[in-house]
Amino acid sequence: MAISGGGDSLALLLMAAAAYPGNVAAVTVDHGLRPESAAEAQKVATICATLNVPHAVVTLRAPPPGRGNIPQWAREQRYAVLADWAGYGGDRRRHWVAVAHQQDDVAEGFLMRARRGAGVAGMAMMVPERALSDRRGSARLIRPLLGWRRSELAAIVAEAGLDPVTDPGNHDPRYDRARIRALIATNDELPADRLAMAARNLRDAETALDWAAENAWRDRSAIERHEAVSLDMGELPHEIRRRLSFRAIEYLRREAGLTEIWKGSGLDRLVTALEDGQAGTLAGIAARPGRRWLFRVAPPRQSH
Repeated sequence: MAISGGGDSLALLLMAAAAYPGNVAAVTVDHGLRPESAAEAQKVATICATLNVPHAVVTLRAPPPGRGNIPQWAREQRYAVLADWAGYGGDRRRHWVAVAHQQDDVAEGFLMRARRGAGVAGMAMMVPERALSDRRGSARLIRPLLGWRRSELAAIVAEAGLDPVTDPGNHDPRYDRARIRALIATNDELPADRLAMAARNLRDAETALDWAAENAWRDRSAIERHEAVSLDMGELPHEIRRRLSFRAIEYLRREAGLTEIWKGSGLDRLVTALEDGQAGTLAGIAARPGRRWLFRVAPPRQSH
């Protein structure tokens, strides 16, 4: 399990050690973003030793960027090193890595993304379980505390007499999550449990949309020599067209060995253009409208 030393992760550590004695190992990711991080990791190591839980400290693969979304960068890097720590096979492989996301995290994430105008997938509750990485044999990331409130977990830690690590970033108004957290805490009209319920409902809706898109892909797609994908988009709602287009682009990029990071940006504009009868190119894939939408790898640009 991943333990930062904060209240949520310490509660997870205490409960896991009590429920599965001798079968729990812990790891702390030192992001290197604050001078105190090494001492905090050592504090977690000391707590783990008292619980007879093996503990390791891992560091990120690369130094932080000078600008940009530092929390997003840290999250991606954290999961990458957690996957390496868990391993990909053999006797030392760890099959599950638990993290301490809880109900208040779900509520905060829902409100943050709603404010940005996110769709169903963006506002849906994080999945309780998924692969930790795309590599074959990856461990599973699990979130066993999604039904717990932060206050409930804090009570468990206090009863154990532990002093959790406090990350000042959690209260720094420069960060979206810190501002949203403060808003929820001071506004009775934004109950965290109800926001989390909305996110859970959207997770159910996301699952249903994925199911519908999978059926549509099976019935309406045709792949030509791994070089082109055609899709019968007739009478399909916009969201299913969007998901089928994403799948076609991802498939062709993978077959063509296109590795530049994309993450779906620009997809809504492309699908809207195709619905209006206009061709377009996105992430190295050219798309053409018609009775069947046709996707193929775009030819390389000519330099002059």
